[in-house]
Amino acid sequence: MKVVILAGGLGSRLAEETEVRPKPMVEIGDRPILWHIMKHYAASGFAEFVVALGYKGEDIKRFFVDYQSLAGDLTVRLGTGGVERQAVDRDDWTVHLVDTGAETGTGGRVAKLASWLGSEPFMLTYGDGVSNVDLGALLAFHRECGKLATVTAVRPPARFGGLAFGPDRTVTFTEKPQVGEGWINGGFMVIEPAVLDRIRGDATSFEADVLEELSAEGQLVGFAHEGFWQPMDTLRDVRYLRSLWATGTAPWATWG
Repeated sequence: MKVVILAGGLGSRLAEETEVRPKPMVEIGDRPILWHIMKHYAASGFAEFVVALGYKGEDIKRFFVDYQSLAGDLTVRLGTGGVERQAVDRDDWTVHLVDTGAETGTGGRVAKLASWLGSEPFMLTYGDGVSNVDLGALLAFHRECGKLATVTAVRPPARFGGLAFGPDRTVTFTEKPQVGEGWINGGFMVIEPAVLDRIRGDATSFEADVLEELSAEGQLVGFAHEGFWQPMDTLRDVRYLRSLWATGTAPWATWG
């Protein structure tokens, strides 16, 4: 099953980073968040990706070309110009990088990938959020429900940190709790190919136009995920994700 990743938006709320790179290329540790998302999928056996490019898409192309050619140790023979790649474990992925336009809506981007997707169901997510959702369980849930689309429903992270009261009204600061109120669409979707016929043009929003239409028809179900989910919308989010990775406590690193 192919995995579609929407990676073409402007990322305007993260202008500190996205003025010079596309949002999916913002790094957590020494790898872009896009790589982290793909590692999560690959760990569950989903290793063929179709990445919908837009804003600064050439940077994403360059990353994967360089990633393949520069991974691991190299021996360079300066006299002859020869380069020898030493044995190294490489990610065994197939990555299709498809230009879908700088101004195209999310639905329009998915429609432009139709020829890459064929007539099979596919995974769909965004290139700016990580989670430890059980992808195998998500797919099984989708098949059991028999609807046209499944979204992963998540609790939004609370925006602020908190205070915890102790004896004599003393307080300690706490990290922002993982879950806020209600449920939202956290991405990590499974989509039937018939949904592509509902996309009416480049400006179509997959969320506001397609998913809401499916919901009104009873063709959209939600896979409730109570675990970790974190978008990367602000510089504060970037710092939070980097701190988790740096301390070895990143819950989305399901590949071990």
